[in-house]
Amino acid sequence: MRRLTLEFLKTEAGSGLVLGAAAILALICANSSLAWAYFGLIRAPFTIQIGSFRQTASTLDWVKDGLMAVFFLVVGLELKFETLKGELANPRRLAVPILAALAGMVVPALVYLAVINGAARVPGAWATPTATDIAFALAALAAASKRLPGSLRVFLLTLAMVDDMGAVGLIGVLFSHGLHLAPALGAAVTLAALAGLGRWKQAPTFAYVFGFLLAWAFTIKSGVPTSAVAFLAALTVPLGPRRRAQDGMLQQMMQSLHPYVAFLILPLFAFTAAGFSFRGLSVASLTRPVFLGVFLGLFLGKQIGVFLAAFAAAVLKLGRKPTGATWVEMYGVSLLCGIGFTMSLFIGALAFPAADPQTQADVRLGVAAASVLSGLLGMAVLRWAGGRRTRAAGA
Repeated sequence: MRRLTLEFLKTEAGSGLVLGAAAILALICANSSLAWAYFGLIRAPFTIQIGSFRQTASTLDWVKDGLMAVFFLVVGLELKFETLKGELANPRRLAVPILAALAGMVVPALVYLAVINGAARVPGAWATPTATDIAFALAALAAASKRLPGSLRVFLLTLAMVDDMGAVGLIGVLFSHGLHLAPALGAAVTLAALAGLGRWKQAPTFAYVFGFLLAWAFTIKSGVPTSAVAFLAALTVPLGPRRRAQDGMLQQMMQSLHPYVAFLILPLFAFTAAGFSFRGLSVASLTRPVFLGVFLGLFLGKQIGVFLAAFAAAVLKLGRKPTGATWVEMYGVSLLCGIGFTMSLFIGALAFPAADPQTQADVRLGVAAASVLSGLLGMAVLRWAGGRRTRAAGA
């Protein structure tokens, strides 16, 4: 179990570099002579047809509703494993990161609503600054200092997983529009069949793959976000061992899919979602309500919510601070939680209409600015704290 968690941490930390490169490449393409090709690519419609299934969408939508469903499938697998066998299985370790994660979602939403007050509101847009990007946050923590206690990494991992669970729930509740009953019922029946399949320990992998694809096909026609159904599909995968295999179906699937998600699917999403044109941006752009709401929600709301909730939980003895960690280091990790990137861009793309490029640019600029500032300040605080540990050890 510990080995699987360490492999997860290593993969997530490494993928943060690839994600950053993909986002930078998107910005370069969107603001160079390649802009026409970049925007033409992500907006280009194309059709997928398999038998009676036919769906036409843009490249960005296919990545968002198609490939990103695999990401949420892996998130569901990881959360199920950690809840039953991993870090989330120990109640004594749960209170502080869970409370910090919840406050780290509520406070940014309140900050966003306070800033937007009086301006035109978009339903569900308040959820945009509520999510932490686990890959970037872990990568920043790993790069900050090697002297930090491992308990901080486990705390951040647990917090980010709970955060992901909350984000999936928000997506399912806020962005299920125009529900079509027949395909929604088909998705529900498929999920029930997958849950029944979990009782058959010798069920072939192909049966799960077919079931996931069928549930996705129903969902994309139903009006329900594919992310929510992918997450629910993951919960149907059995944890126990299969035949003579040492690992169960869940571990095998998680280990197989995770590298593809971390190094292919998420970078593709970053490349298609992060690019926006700097044309028309000015100092006035930094005063627009949507930009300020997203930026302040992520940068201020996240660090305030996470740190104060963790501190209060420890003082009130509702849980324990990560072993060996100082409050300065906890504040550095709280800053890193303001790195919203992948999930914030995803929720922003759902909340704000694609037909409004100005608002989309405001969202992306707010997410990018808050993520960069949170990451740099968080790393600076943690590097300073790590230096103190080095000097203390040498004294």
